[in-house]
Amino acid sequence: MNSVLRQRDQEGRALSTTSRPEHAPHEAKLDARPSKGRGFKRTIAAYVALTKPRVMELLLVSTVPVMFLAAGGVPNLWLVAVTVIGGAMSAGSAASFNMYLDRDIDKVMKRTKNRPLVTGEVSPREVLVFSWVLAVVQAVWLYAFTNLLTVFLSTFAIFFYVVIYTILLKRHTEQNIVWGGIAGCFPVLIGWTAVTNSLAVAPFVLFVLIFLWTPPHYWPLSMKYAGDYDATDVPMLGATRSGAQVGLQVVLYAWATVACSLLLIPIAEMGIVYTASSLVFGGWFIYESHRMYSMSVRAKAGTEQGSEARPMRVFHASITYLTLVFVAVAVDPLLPF
Repeated sequence: MNSVLRQRDQEGRALSTTSRPEHAPHEAKLDARPSKGRGFKRTIAAYVALTKPRVMELLLVSTVPVMFLAAGGVPNLWLVAVTVIGGAMSAGSAASFNMYLDRDIDKVMKRTKNRPLVTGEVSPREVLVFSWVLAVVQAVWLYAFTNLLTVFLSTFAIFFYVVIYTILLKRHTEQNIVWGGIAGCFPVLIGWTAVTNSLAVAPFVLFVLIFLWTPPHYWPLSMKYAGDYDATDVPMLGATRSGAQVGLQVVLYAWATVACSLLLIPIAEMGIVYTASSLVFGGWFIYESHRMYSMSVRAKAGTEQGSEARPMRVFHASITYLTLVFVAVAVDPLLPF
């Protein structure tokens, strides 16, 4: 993987000097800005930003509840803490590698123009070193406090996100986020194995749930930033297809996600709290998906003006849905019904 990263580094330097987009003439100054002399707090903030904290939070939301489910109640809180720390380092390493590899397109996209590598807060070399350090430390940390299976899953998640998604899929297929999203499914397996040192059917149901949830979560975001993806030639479905086509895909995946969530009820013998949560919040998620699809169809037909804020309603709804369902995963084992 190191040779691939170095090749990407050379390609990124070549792109920055020979094919810089005309609409971003200020970027040469940003690349040349020295990282030395910056304040300590500013430096820390830059490195924290490299780990994509918002994405990390969402990944960790799926780790802790599964540990409650695996333990059949309240797990060892020290184990929860060390697993969360290790998972955070793993997710942060993957995110940092991603920013290193995507720094050429991050300069073009409005959504990513303030990332540390774009603004010059950190250099590519510093980011690469930081990424590798996090990857090694998370493996050592989890090996010391959990087990080898957990270390393998956590490390493989980094590899999958960096190599399979960022390098092989993202710039080459509009199905990138479908298969690349597998990397975000590993926290449920990591949480389970940290407690049990084994795998079972229940965590794989939740693994598939997140796999199915990722496209209807991300595609609405790519619809909003379709112009950014067009400018960088990244074939995100939200940029390559019409709103109606994307909306239909979101609806189908939303239904599949909710159906998968219901499979956990008989497999893990879930109670009333999880059952009700899956049905109620799942129904709301499906409703929001259908609403976006209907608006997209009417906008395409010219009967209603479209609004770029509407896809984001599904984006935010998907986050709320997943959070509430996983809260129910944690609460359900604590109750006698």
